[in-house]
Amino acid sequence: MRLWPEWLGAALFLVLAQVSLADTFYVAPGGNNSNSGSSGSPWETLQFAADHVGAGDTVIARPGNYVGFDLRTSGTSTAPITFQADPGAIINQVNPVTTNDGINIEQASYIVVDGFTLLSPSSTTRAGIRVVGDGDILPNNFSNHVTIRNNTATNWGHWGIFTGFSDDLVIERNTTSGSVLEHGIYVSNSADRPTVRYNHIYNNDKNGIHMNGDIDTGDTSFPNVDGVITGARIEGNIIHGNGVHGGSGINCDGLVNAVIVNNLLYDNHASGISLYQIDGGAPSTNGVIANNTIINASNSRWAINLTDGATGATIFNNIVYNLRSDRGSISAELGSSTGLISDYNLLEPQFVLEGSTLNSLAAWRTGTGDDMHSQSLTLAQMQALFTNYAGNDFTLAATSTARDFGASGLLNGTFRPAPSQDLLERLRPFGIGFDAGAYEYIPEPSAFVLLSTAGLLTLGGRRLRRSSNR
Repeated sequence: MRLWPEWLGAALFLVLAQVSLADTFYVAPGGNNSNSGSSGSPWETLQFAADHVGAGDTVIARPGNYVGFDLRTSGTSTAPITFQADPGAIINQVNPVTTNDGINIEQASYIVVDGFTLLSPSSTTRAGIRVVGDGDILPNNFSNHVTIRNNTATNWGHWGIFTGFSDDLVIERNTTSGSVLEHGIYVSNSADRPTVRYNHIYNNDKNGIHMNGDIDTGDTSFPNVDGVITGARIEGNIIHGNGVHGGSGINCDGLVNAVIVNNLLYDNHASGISLYQIDGGAPSTNGVIANNTIINASNSRWAINLTDGATGATIFNNIVYNLRSDRGSISAELGSSTGLISDYNLLEPQFVLEGSTLNSLAAWRTGTGDDMHSQSLTLAQMQALFTNYAGNDFTLAATSTARDFGASGLLNGTFRPAPSQDLLERLRPFGIGFDAGAYEYIPEPSAFVLLSTAGLLTLGGRRLRRSSNR
């Protein structure tokens, strides 16, 4: 008697065959590429592993120093290829194939790179990790669904992490610092739906995070090569000490419908968050900037910079202060005030509105009709918001004005909700309302917080599943 339809049996066979073909391989200093790649008989080089993996395979790098690798084989949605580093696995030489990058992933999809330390061997290198598709030669040849997580990239010549023509990219929980010529993380070239979250990005020469659709790169007759990055999410990053030679903490050229939430930016020496168009295929429109903490350095530019037709921005629940006396919170220039909705912010009261400098919150309200529920900050008031401003602890003090100050969201064509978590991934709101800034105030030791619709509890920064009590 047949227990299931013939098509279901065939599908089950294919799934089991795919699982059985997946394998775990090991690479270790002192290994040998003639070995089997097993735990007890590891390979020697990451490049040999990259040349021999297939969908579903995992490569584990044991502690030690390595030459980088070049990967051009794709996984699948159900069977990605994973390169995972044990603690102490260090790439300190560029890959041996074609590029001057540590790890190069090219025209490959469904890849995970997890846990490597990448130390640049010289200032003439390019990226610690590079992920690119092709927008110039063949249509529909983007890379997609690549995840870069838990890596540390230090002192690379141009970028800690660089990507181009890579859709549905995830860059999370990495540390990128000391880029000699350019940026900590650079996402480029008509790449839709990138997510850049919970990274620590500091002391890079120019931008902390740079996103640029770049209409000048790629064949625009190809599908999706439009010079626009649509649907980016930039969340929960800690960004500081960047921009000595220009740029922004978060720099966005040609981004449409970007969501920028829960980021902490401090001591950046150029702009804070910028939405604009220079190389992008369209202005940076309909961006949401919510629940960020932005404290710009005394030699900086504007904390939030909208220009070149960056219309339709929604700005709320932010803490914004500029330590430079002749710069301030928000600059909206060159048509960017159109469709702007801003409210429930704590702000230093200096602004630019379409060429006019405004030195009070009252003047900004009159000119825009915005920020009717916002409050202005003096230096002392800004410092008092935080647990330890002098020690760069920007969690909220028990007496902080930012507590319960924010809104659940703003209506700007559609409802733009506040983020449901804070930078520490704790549930918002705690208390009677949303707090302003990147952190939600939760007393320690924290009480349990019930999210009834999901049956979740949180304690501190951890999430706990509520029992059913049955």
